[in-house]
Amino acid sequence: MLHPARYKGAYGGRGSGKSHFFAEHAVEEAVAFPGDNGGAGMRMACIREVQKSLKESAKRLIEDKLEKFGLGEKQGFKVFREVIELPGDGIIIFNGVQDHTAESVKSLEGYHRAWVEEAQTLSDRSLSLLRPTIREEASELWFSWNPTRPTDAVDTMLRGSKAPTGTTVVKANWRDNPWFPGVLEQERKDCLANQPERYAHIWEGEYATVLEGAYFAEHLTRAQLEGRIGFVPRDDLLKVYTFWDIGSTSKSADAVAIWVVQFVGPETRALDYYEAVGQPFDAHVNWLRDQGYDKAVCVLPHDGSRHDTVYQITPRGFLGEAGFLTEVVPNQGPGAALRRIDAVRRLFPSIRFHDEKTKHGREALGWYHEKRDDKRGMGLGPEHDFASHGADAFGLMAIYKANMVVSDGWAKPLRRNLKGVA
Repeated sequence: MLHPARYKGAYGGRGSGKSHFFAEHAVEEAVAFPGDNGGAGMRMACIREVQKSLKESAKRLIEDKLEKFGLGEKQGFKVFREVIELPGDGIIIFNGVQDHTAESVKSLEGYHRAWVEEAQTLSDRSLSLLRPTIREEASELWFSWNPTRPTDAVDTMLRGSKAPTGTTVVKANWRDNPWFPGVLEQERKDCLANQPERYAHIWEGEYATVLEGAYFAEHLTRAQLEGRIGFVPRDDLLKVYTFWDIGSTSKSADAVAIWVVQFVGPETRALDYYEAVGQPFDAHVNWLRDQGYDKAVCVLPHDGSRHDTVYQITPRGFLGEAGFLTEVVPNQGPGAALRRIDAVRRLFPSIRFHDEKTKHGREALGWYHEKRDDKRGMGLGPEHDFASHGADAFGLMAIYKANMVVSDGWAKPLRRNLKGVA
């Protein structure tokens, strides 16, 4: 991050030191800039999407850094109410970009640096105005943020598949900060104990995909902290299972959700996740084949033997004709949803997730929550929304695992048909 780069981004959770790094980086650049640019000072804009007052800006933090380094008027730094003057007639200003128009943002032309704080709130419009405006030779745009959604403008630009040329991005969390204070350590521990559904977002820089009060919030947080979300290899010698929640080919139907899983001894490996709405069954089959799951055992819920609402064929029949082995889990009767939830909770400590391939499935698990009647203060069972399909398929997997009969002789003594050999 200390080397020149057109775009510099630091994302992560609370206590990582991101803002302190960029504030000190700004001061160091201001000191060096006149010598590198024929005596001309650095012009820098510290930006937020919305800035109602200077109290919300980085101004106080930069002032603290000047005091820390012993830099004042003798060194060319002058602190005013709204700006900070720098050596060589340079300047730092503090702006909210939301109020700018395409015309007014031109006031930033000629600036060498722009630092966007809380960049997760930056709109796509603001980003599109800012990027071409900061265009001096060797100019840089800096971004610090705690991610909220992968669709946020800054994440799409800097963490997407097509990051701009000259991009340097790092993830920084509390454990990367050698000056992490004890008071924040206690805050972190309290958050983990009392608000586990918020912990990963606040302290680990994860997307805010977990709904407060969700059924599996604490379990997902524990999986993250215990290193059970990462690269998970497929064992080519063991069966692959796919667990389904079945929608329909109707455009208004619920989604089809599929978890791809292997059982490796006591460990459950979640290898992949798939979801689609309104697609014919051959689309799901083609995805399985394309991903190399053509030998998978397809485990279906009890409605796997019902006819589709558009095409008169059962899911089980279609998969069988396509060459897949299939099993149908019987109807679990009243209370089935809560039994699936309990089964998932019991199994969770032994589950490992492939980070990238199960990302959307984990989002569903993190959002899956109870529908509440706030007036009567009572729960009404699981909310039926986008998350319930992936969660139901995962629950089917947990029920299946709980009822699996140990096979292949691993849990039984070896039997040999040799005379004289026990």
